[in-house]
Amino acid sequence: MSKFFINRPIFAIVISLIIVILGVISAVQLPIAQYPQISPPTISVGTSYTGANASVVNQTIAQVIEQQVNGTQGMDYMSSNSDDTGRYSLSVTFKLGTDGDMDSVKVQNNVAIANASLPSDVQSVGVTTKKASSDMALMVSIYSPNGTYDRTFMKNYADIYLMDKIKRVSGVGDVNIFGADVSYSMRVWLNPDKLAELGLTVANVTSAIKEQNIQAPAGTVGQMPAPDTQEKQYTGKVQGRLTTAEDFGNFILKSEANGSFVRLKDVARIETGPKTNNIESKVNGVDGVGFGVQLTNDANAMQTVSEVQQILKEASADFPPDLQYKSIVDNTKYISESIKEVVTTFFEALLLVVFIVFIFLQSWRATLIPLLAVPVSLIGTFTAFTFLGFSINTLTLFAMVLAIGLVVDDAIVVIENVEHHMRYGGLDPKDATERAMDEVQGPVVAIACVLAAVFVPVAFLGGMMGVLYKQFALTIAISMALSAFVALTLTPALCAMMLKQHDPNAHKGILGKFFDRFNDWFDRTKDRYTGVVGWCIRHAKLGIVFLLVVCGLTGLLYKVLPTTFVPDEDQGFYIVSVNLPEGTSLNQTVKTTNAVADDLQQMPGVSDVMQVTGFDILTFGSKPSSGTMFVGLKPWSERTTPDTQVNALVGKTIGMEMQKHIEASTIAFNMPALPGLGMVGGWTMQLQDMSGHTDEELDTIVKQIVAAANQRPELQGVRTTYKINSPNYEFEVDREKVKNLGVALSDVFTALQVNYGGAQVNDFNQFGRTYKVMLQADTNYRDAAEASKFIFVKSSSGTMIPLDTLLKPKMGTAPSIISRFNGARSLQIQGNAGTGYSSGQAMTAMEEVVHQAAPSGFNIEWSGQSREERTASGSTGKVLALALVFVFLALAALYESWSVPYAVLLTVPTGVFGALFSEYGLSMIEAMFGHQNAGLQNSVYMQIGVIMIIGLAAKNAILIVEFAKVRVDKGMDPVKAAIEAAGLRLRPILMTSFAFIIGCLPLAIATGAGAAARNGMGVAVVGGMLFATSLGIFLIPVFFVITEYIAAKFGMLKQARKKTPTDYM
Repeated sequence: MSKFFINRPIFAIVISLIIVILGVISAVQLPIAQYPQISPPTISVGTSYTGANASVVNQTIAQVIEQQVNGTQGMDYMSSNSDDTGRYSLSVTFKLGTDGDMDSVKVQNNVAIANASLPSDVQSVGVTTKKASSDMALMVSIYSPNGTYDRTFMKNYADIYLMDKIKRVSGVGDVNIFGADVSYSMRVWLNPDKLAELGLTVANVTSAIKEQNIQAPAGTVGQMPAPDTQEKQYTGKVQGRLTTAEDFGNFILKSEANGSFVRLKDVARIETGPKTNNIESKVNGVDGVGFGVQLTNDANAMQTVSEVQQILKEASADFPPDLQYKSIVDNTKYISESIKEVVTTFFEALLLVVFIVFIFLQSWRATLIPLLAVPVSLIGTFTAFTFLGFSINTLTLFAMVLAIGLVVDDAIVVIENVEHHMRYGGLDPKDATERAMDEVQGPVVAIACVLAAVFVPVAFLGGMMGVLYKQFALTIAISMALSAFVALTLTPALCAMMLKQHDPNAHKGILGKFFDRFNDWFDRTKDRYTGVVGWCIRHAKLGIVFLLVVCGLTGLLYKVLPTTFVPDEDQGFYIVSVNLPEGTSLNQTVKTTNAVADDLQQMPGVSDVMQVTGFDILTFGSKPSSGTMFVGLKPWSERTTPDTQVNALVGKTIGMEMQKHIEASTIAFNMPALPGLGMVGGWTMQLQDMSGHTDEELDTIVKQIVAAANQRPELQGVRTTYKINSPNYEFEVDREKVKNLGVALSDVFTALQVNYGGAQVNDFNQFGRTYKVMLQADTNYRDAAEASKFIFVKSSSGTMIPLDTLLKPKMGTAPSIISRFNGARSLQIQGNAGTGYSSGQAMTAMEEVVHQAAPSGFNIEWSGQSREERTASGSTGKVLALALVFVFLALAALYESWSVPYAVLLTVPTGVFGALFSEYGLSMIEAMFGHQNAGLQNSVYMQIGVIMIIGLAAKNAILIVEFAKVRVDKGMDPVKAAIEAAGLRLRPILMTSFAFIIGCLPLAIATGAGAAARNGMGVAVVGGMLFATSLGIFLIPVFFVITEYIAAKFGMLKQARKKTPTDYM
């Protein structure tokens, strides 16, 4: 094949140009994303039960819905929260690879079955089912710098002019609004004194509103059939639903004997306002309304957020005066910055590779040939992306950076051999190329097959880890296949066409002198090297012992190296959670969150702070004693000092706030690096109660677990969202007295609900939308439990009876939030790894603590990123075993031998050891200087690097083994063949290895956005390749000789075929 292209170079160039053109066309159409599609489909179910506490919501809504949803086909797990504001939220996570739209339909169908068993108030509100994860890719705040507008106006403005457009953007699952809660409404504030004075009850008011605020059809005047004389038809219309507070105030509650009327405005204050006042939002100290855009699992974050930002930009041109918006958190900035950094790394790697190639080949013509192979192989890979459905993302770009060195390797192998024949054989370029291709086309094909064999099987792993591996693996495999094709077509054609016959006097000037000295030094080094190889072969037993020691140390390093699923990244923002003692009112919580937000704004590197008081990020629920702050940071280019990095800021925030605000528990944390795994960093354990323990028993158990966990060095900041000390009143109703007095029990419950919690009566229309009418006692009549004396119910005889005579309030405590996991009551425990420990070690320690501290009847589950990490931890061994098995089989097939693959693979442990030793050693050195690099752990990225090293170590071995085997097959002694092959192949091995190592250095020393992932992979491949090359060049000939000796002893060598008479004819 190569001879055809050597004789027809234009044909080879045309094929390469077609590959590049198709690649460019594909590249401009490919989507850009941070990661491939790795977020599992997540369906959110939500509703509210006005006035209900967490226990009531848990019993009447959570248990009913989850009983139906549990076991939905394809479901992985589900978790829910019921809180004291009456809010219920359920998140159902499906297995990766299922259809999110179909998953949503399945959940919705199951929720519909449960709907009939829900309380009537909940049925009237409705249960929403949306395809949206809890991750918020964009957080925006609308605010009035001079305080011209209140939150209600801003919320309603956003609803009318922004939310509908944003929700229609492809990829937006839901918009979570913080501020004046959810909806505008008609607020009817009752005065119980006036109600009692006029002989009216809450039930009377509710009935009157329902009766008079109704949309009624009025038919058609003159509708057919009609007399022949009927000339026109008139549509009937009657004023039904009212729209203004004045209209509602004129509702008639009662007519007096003297002909006068008691109207609603006589017993209530009526105004439009927020439906509830559970949450307050501010941005940089100014009142505002914040909202978080939640994406669907299959959304392209870059595209979706860009469209949302465009809507906001266009709408802001028409904002009323003194209304502005600000993006506090925008994940796409991190995505853009990290991709930009990887692209920069790509070009740095390319320049470094060119430098190394030039040093070794010592000719610009020879250097240009491998350089031309890079665009053909890499740009051509984009064409395959189109058919495979890949995007341009961090992983595919990582693969491209690593592929630079690999792609150049194939061309270097060809060119170096051509140069060798020209220099030492005196051949012209064309003859030298033909001779060289006869020798190296076997190794080129073998290297491509081995690297494909390493990566392709890994691409078929399941789960999130499989998706991460797949995009990386197939990118490398495709670029390697194209590289091998280019090395067999374009490279020999260009060699024959561009290279000049070797001239001994070509080197002139300073550069020429440098090259002459370099060549002399290299020749002397090669002579010494072959002498050392001979000594190693004579002491082969030492090589075997050394290999066993390396394998033992590799296993030890695997055990001590900290593990994590993916390293934490500086994403340009972090989250602060503030929790005051249970029962603290929203007013008091606001004072503390204001002070914390002021402190945060003074910190170096902080750009904006959005505070949401009344929202607990840890449970994703409403809670008056909690507050959450989203802290936006300045661009990475402005945060170059160690104290402005996200981990330093998180640590400083925790330390500062614990000292300044001792009344509050302040936790700061970084977001998980992977999308779709929740908002809370660290690990999350779900401790399921399978035995039905009481609240008090659960409280005792979880306190013991948390206390024991915080004593372990592997754990820090261990906390639980389960607390039972939220103060409450339990109203004990005297049911016998209620019946004796002829009072309807439902009237008692309605009076309680309306007075303290509020109730939805029906709807009204305004601004072309439908809003709720909310009924509740005015502020002064619900500030204490004793206020029930102001509320009256009516007996069957018409007597007005004070509510406090029918019930007795009893002070107690209860959980403000009840969590469930997979249909069972659960205790959510969260925390972080201790300093110097990994998340994997922390999770193991936490399991040990639970087994020691918790009685029987509990089940341990993990959620979010922790669940993925626990699943992935068992995959690492399988991945490495698969890679080795497939490489072995590929080599056996290529060489038609069971013994040769051993000679190639026995050096692989040196590379794996080098990768692990480099990660562990560097992490220890950095820790000594007080710097913790999250990337230097056993993560998915490091594992990808290790798999890469398996292929690269095998590649070095192939170059020596191939040449040695050819000589042995011709009858040369294996020892002599091994030494000769090692000397011949030293230069291309060092060239290709150094090209790859230098090309990956920018990854290993990267800083900025997404640096942890690049460090993890870069250090592994650079360290692994250094060890694999420096040790491999001595061990490969040794193991070749050993395998040849063993094969000969056991009769595994191919026997020469006996000649028949036909051979002589």
